Order: sequence, then structure tokens, then C-alpha cells
Amino acid sequence: MTATILIVDDDKAHLSMLKTILAGWGHVVVGVEDGGDAIHKVRETPYDAVLMDVRMAKVSGIEALARIKEINPAIPVIIMTAYSSVDTAVEAMKIGAYDYLTKPLNFDELKLTLDRSLEHMILLKENQSLRERIAEDSSLSNIIGKSRAMRELLDMVKTVAATEATILISGESGTGKELIAKAIHANSNRKKKNLVTVNCAALTDTLLESELFGHEKGSFTGADKHRDGRFMQADGGSIFLDEVGEIPLPMQAKLLRTIQEREIQRVGSDKILSVDVRIIAATNRELLVEVENGRFREDLYYRLNVVNLLLPSLRDRMEDIPLLANHFLMQYSELNRKRLKGFTPPAMDMLVKYGWPGNVRELENAVERAVILAAGEFVAEKDLPPIIFKHFREFCGQNEPLVSDSVAGKSLQEVERIAIEETLAQTGGNKSEAAKLLNITRTTLDNKIRKYDIEIIR
Repeated sequence: MTATILIVDDDKAHLSMLKTILAGWGHVVVGVEDGGDAIHKVRETPYDAVLMDVRMAKVSGIEALARIKEINPAIPVIIMTAYSSVDTAVEAMKIGAYDYLTKPLNFDELKLTLDRSLEHMILLKENQSLRERIAEDSSLSNIIGKSRAMRELLDMVKTVAATEATILISGESGTGKELIAKAIHANSNRKKKNLVTVNCAALTDTLLESELFGHEKGSFTGADKHRDGRFMQADGGSIFLDEVGEIPLPMQAKLLRTIQEREIQRVGSDKILSVDVRIIAATNRELLVEVENGRFREDLYYRLNVVNLLLPSLRDRMEDIPLLANHFLMQYSELNRKRLKGFTPPAMDMLVKYGWPGNVRELENAVERAVILAAGEFVAEKDLPPIIFKHFREFCGQNEPLVSDSVAGKSLQEVERIAIEETLAQTGGNKSEAAKLLNITRTTLDNKIRKYDIEIIR
């Protein structure tokens, strides 16, 4: 990626050298010699990153940093400082600097830090590109993802939607199973008819039977009038049985007959009614395990599982987190009448590195909260839920060894290969993060990946 970088340094020779080096890396580079000029430049141009010296004659780097962060907190600012001024650099980090480098600069370290600082800008642009692409298909517009797992899932949705096959959607709670069901219906030949949703976990055995199949007046206490069930309401369209694994065994037998015969019988009636319904079911349980334990009928399982769509958890598609976060930010900014532009780099880092046990639903709630609390134009770390801070270090693996204990008796080269493989697995294939954890440069890591012929699994 070609980025636009602002370099701020009152040492003309050092400034000229940095401009040459960064231009050689493919970036568009602008140089100024004072913090005051940097402030004016940032007001005029949306730079992708700022590389700034601390000590300057007129306006210092610390003062300029504070002003730049007021103008646009999202710009990553990398501070350059002498060894004797590390305390000043720490102060800069508190104000909002992305990172600091000590002079004389290590250019491998500079490139690694600069590449990492630009990642959030790349993700913002990818998010916009993805939104434009999926806007072409409005039925899939709420399904956000660029990961391989999500691309394969959406391809499968488009393939099976036009058929009449019964679909079983599996996945953890909060992964978006209902969105997938809606996308299947919207891309099917039944899209002009109803998609009727039933939350099977929310109803007792008796109420569920009435909800699904309807009842006659007086068939039970409270049945004061005739009622069509959800299957009849979905006639000609689709019915979505959410959390189908929660259905009690007696009701499973009645559901099986409906799926096999496409017939229903209202509670309190002897009349058999035909229905034309496409069935889409979803579960967060391992239904085969439920079958083995006698809690789910095997014949019903195979009737439902004609086509199985497995939704990945959010931790299995970490590269989608920035896209989803920005999607929810725009959605809740509009809802709450705010004009938020995005996330600060540290805030986005925390979102990406959190484990998200509640999946997309938890991320949506976290972003909604952050939008409400955000005081400026960008969501900052302090706006995120406290639990994200609590688990941040644990998720980054800082309390766990990077290398497994089973390395005794192996050669040093084997140990090195294992360290690289396990660290890449821990970072989800993010080479920049892996290099940082291994305390080597990105270039060194790339060389070792080629040397050991390591396959990166994302």
C-alpha cells in the first residue's frame, strides 16, 4: 500500500534521509521542519501517519502531538527521540502517540512500526470497499466479512438458496444465524412470501405445539379463539426454527411428521392440513452429541441436516473484526445522531485482540456502548467495555509461553521453527504481530518462514 506520510524533523539532513528512505518503500512523503508547520499540514491533509521528532526549536513534538490529536485522534503518530529523552517519549505515549523510536534509528524497526501503524487505515479502506461491493446485493448487505470462512459461507448461501433443500445452520450463540436464514430466504424462489421465525427455546412444550401448528377455540385453557400456527403463516414461504435443539422430545416426533409429510394438525382438531413450507433450522448445540445422549431424535436430525451451514465464531475470523466494528459504528452513530469518524488505533487494537466469547452480538453491544460514551470524533480505548481491558493481556498471550514445553531433545533449528509456527498460529497469521512477539524484524521473520517452508494458516 502507498501511504501518505508526514515527517517532522528540524534536522534537515536527517529529514532528507528519512524522506528518501520512506519514498523508497513506496510511500508519498511530505517533510516539514517544525511542529507548528505539522499542525497546519494535518489540518489541510488527511495523512496516513506522522513521524515526528520530539525536540524542535519553535513548537516541540509533544506540543504538536497534543494539537494533532485534537484535530484527528485517528492519525498514528510515531515519535523519534534520543536515548536521553525516553521519559519524554513515555509522556508522548500517554498523550496518544502510537509508538516511539530511539535515535539513531534502526530502519528495520522503523519499517515494522510504520507498517503496523498503517494497518488500521488499510482496514478502514477495506471496510468501505466491502460495503460498496455488498451493496450490490441488498439481501446480503448485513453480512459483513472478508475472511475466507465468510466468503465460502456466502458462496454456499447463494448456491443453496435457490433450491428447496432443508437447511441446518450451526454455530455458537451470537454468530448471526438469523441473518443467514434471512439471506437464504431473500435469495430463494419463495422470497415474495413470508419468512416466519420461531424461537424454540422460549416456549414450553404445550405452547410450542400451539405456536407451530395452531389451535382450535377451547382446545386448552386460554384458547379463546381459533388460531393459525406459524407453519400455516409461512405457507408458500419459509419457516426459521431458531434453537431447534431445545425442542422437547415429544414435540420432535410431531415436527418430524410435519417435515416428512408437509402436513400439520392444529391442537384440538382432527383435520389434517397440507402446508408448502421451506424449513430452515438453527442450533448452537452439537446435535450429533445430543443424538448420542438421547436428547434429540436421530431421524429428525437427518431430516433437518440435508445441507449444513457452519457459522465460524468471531475468534475464527479475526480479520473481520475491524469491518464489523466500523459497520456497527456507522449504524449506531446515525441512530444516536453522532458524527463519529472511526476508532483510534489503540482502540481498534484492543477490539482485534479481544476473544469475543459472545461473538458478533457481543461486538455489536460493545460498539453501541462506545458510540454512546465517545466524547470526540473517534472512539478511544476508554470508551470500550471494561471487560475488554481485563482480558486484553490474556488474549495477547502475555501470560502464556509462546513455545510449547515439548521441545526437549530437538535441535535449535527445530525449536526456532516451532516458535515461529506457534506464534503465527497465536496471531492468526499476522506476521507483523508475530515478529513483535518474537522480538525480530518483519524482514527476518519473512526470511525464516521461507527457510523453514512454513505454511501460514489464517
